[in-house]
Amino acid sequence: MIKDNFDEKRDDEELYEHFNFIADHGQQLLRVDKFLINLMRQTSRTRIQKAAEAGAIRVNGKSVKSNYRVRPGDNVALVLAYPPRVKELLPENLNLDILYSDSDIAVVNKRAGMVVHPSYGHYSGTLVNGLLYEFQSLPEVGDIERPGLVHRIDKDTTGILVVARNEYALAFLANQFAEHSTDREYHAIVWGNLDREHGTIIGHVGRSLRDRKIMAVFPDGNHGKEAITHYKVIERFGFATFVSCRLETGRTHQIRVHFQSIGHSLFGDQTYGGDQIPNIQGYPKFKSFIENCLGICPRQALNARLLGFIHPKTLKNINFEISNPQDIQQVLERFRDYTKNN
Repeated sequence: MIKDNFDEKRDDEELYEHFNFIADHGQQLLRVDKFLINLMRQTSRTRIQKAAEAGAIRVNGKSVKSNYRVRPGDNVALVLAYPPRVKELLPENLNLDILYSDSDIAVVNKRAGMVVHPSYGHYSGTLVNGLLYEFQSLPEVGDIERPGLVHRIDKDTTGILVVARNEYALAFLANQFAEHSTDREYHAIVWGNLDREHGTIIGHVGRSLRDRKIMAVFPDGNHGKEAITHYKVIERFGFATFVSCRLETGRTHQIRVHFQSIGHSLFGDQTYGGDQIPNIQGYPKFKSFIENCLGICPRQALNARLLGFIHPKTLKNINFEISNPQDIQQVLERFRDYTKNN
């Protein structure tokens, strides 16, 4: 009798994530959905509530609704379906701006609006799809949806990314990013007039406790991970400031949320308040002027303009620099003309 390698139970099990928690003896009465949300910070509130509606939350072996109040010693179990995953990454000709490539690395200037790798809701048109067209194959270590990637930048942020083209280069570069030994500089436009010519913003960055889809700064360090951003003023406009930023750490949305935390959101940032026009006195027709500028740059005005690292084969330090993209340059020119004439 020939035995297939297909294991039906195992295949079904791989479609689900299983979680199990025991409530502490000091646990105060708390709705089970809030109890789980507090413990599962990488899982959305909606997924947990949908699981409750489907009867996938069990306490002490019995299915409960989301309004059940967890008590000390309760055994809370949850089963979640894995989100749909990309089964096959397809090469796509996306006309990538390749700054440099050799047998070990590729350096790319990512345009605004491009997601770096496939994820829920973004299965094509990503930087990875374009890289597979340009280079046919990239090393897969741990996650097939992110081949060759050792760092990321946000969808609506422009700028430089380095990609590994073999497993050794992937490990070598990943170690540099993990140790924060790379050199990364960004240019950004922030709202308001910064008090100092240069400074450092320090504050742990992690998922917001109010809205888990965005990040927040936790100055007390009780949540998130350490994040350090150094900035220097390049040009002042009174109502806005053009700055350069250097990162000691590389947390998700770090620059964006750090500047928001000190009251200077990035211009155009729709997630962190940068698309709201401030009420600033003394500037004629200010609202219509800014609305026009937001039309030119309808995204966070942030560009990863410099990246330096040690090459995995030559062991030499190499740096790549780019100019700011056209939308940021146009906004800066508008700001200069406006402040000069008003």
